[in-house]
Amino acid sequence: MELYTDVASQYADFAAYAGDSPCFQAWALAVAEDPEVLAWIGELPPLKQQPNLVFAAARWHGVPAPGPYAGLREALLADRGSIRATIRARATQTNEVGRLATLVPALSRLGVEAGRPLALLEVGASAGLCLYPDRFSYAWDTSAGPVTAGAGPLLRCEVTGELPVGTEPPRVAWRGGIDLHPLDVRDDDAMAWLTNLVWPEQDERRERLAAAIGIARADPPRLVTGDLLEELPELVGEAAELGPVVVFHSAVIAYLEPDDRERFAALMASLVAAGRCHWVSNEAPRVLPGVTATGPEVPEGLATFVLGVDGRATAWTHGHGASMRLL
Repeated sequence: MELYTDVASQYADFAAYAGDSPCFQAWALAVAEDPEVLAWIGELPPLKQQPNLVFAAARWHGVPAPGPYAGLREALLADRGSIRATIRARATQTNEVGRLATLVPALSRLGVEAGRPLALLEVGASAGLCLYPDRFSYAWDTSAGPVTAGAGPLLRCEVTGELPVGTEPPRVAWRGGIDLHPLDVRDDDAMAWLTNLVWPEQDERRERLAAAIGIARADPPRLVTGDLLEELPELVGEAAELGPVVVFHSAVIAYLEPDDRERFAALMASLVAAGRCHWVSNEAPRVLPGVTATGPEVPEGLATFVLGVDGRATAWTHGHGASMRLL
């Protein structure tokens, strides 16, 4: 989903991406055709206009979802400032641990190549819930039958292509992250907001979020507050003292301005070239076009992320980890 475009296009684009939520898909399509609501959203700062945030804030203030678009419309147009205040104060810091099912095959291979536990460093870590790939179990459904690994709450993923033999959750020596506004996993209000960000019909996602919060609360990660472009090199150096570093991110770089996306890609390429870390990216196709271009052309209209390892596309992945097509 592209954030830096006009509001109507952003909501139409989100509707194509949000097929897993009939409610959000219908809301987004309706917003894209509603001049009054578009004008209301257009008064927000550009990065605060995104559908996930607007819809979550409306739900936070009682708009029922699943529910009719009329309820959302009425709440926004009648808002006396409370919904706007929530939109301005909060962010879409979704920690979707289901994505680990698509990240673990890449992390596993890097761990095997390193021959020792990894130091995991997540960019845009939110509460750091995706820093625990070693504490979940996995079931990858392949054409040759299911492949299972790990211990802990179960994450499932439908796989097209040949999963590497011996895929296991990586051993982890250190886990840390960077975020402009990291969330404290011990803060009940922050965790309630994370739960509110889960799309309306997706009870299974809410259940695994609750499990992930429990895992992280028992062993909170190291989270650094700051701009990833400024903080990343120093934190890579800190992590390297404890193990081979893997910098990873999922649905994060889209929130950067286009120029900063290029700066980030150049920074990661330089760190990889210097042997300071590996880089696992999982973003929409247009977000890191240099990574996307190393794989097959993504069909127009296909709602997918592109998984990259050290700047090269290795898979197309579902946005919440439900499936992956190995390239």
